[in-house]
Amino acid sequence: MCWNWCADDQPFYLNGEKPMLSVPYSTVLNDVMLFGGNGLSGEGFVQLIKDQYEQLSKEADDHVRVMGIGLHPFIINQPFRQKYLDLALDFIAEQDDVWITTSDDIAAHFKNNVADRPAA
Repeated sequence: MCWNWCADDQPFYLNGEKPMLSVPYSTVLNDVMLFGGNGLSGEGFVQLIKDQYEQLSKEADDHVRVMGIGLHPFIINQPFRQKYLDLALDFIAEQDDVWITTSDDIAAHFKNNVADRPAA
């Protein structure tokens, strides 16, 4: 298995002697980059989450998309950011077409339901 590969918004198998599954990880939708590197505001974070969801939801009419949000306690759990995280997560949780889960569950679902394991 392989997680945290920043290449796509859908799981895929990497080529190699032992096939590894890539589960999407976003360096763009990531609190380290957004708040630390880009100085994003809390309001900007909420809007970014909404915009990302809306675009991926449109694209998901043909193929399911993964919207990974990289969150780190030492960044996002600052008290002055908590209400913005709550607003963003509330927005996502209110959507009918969202599965809130972990990368392990995405990998298991993909392996069991979406793609056949490639020949080694």
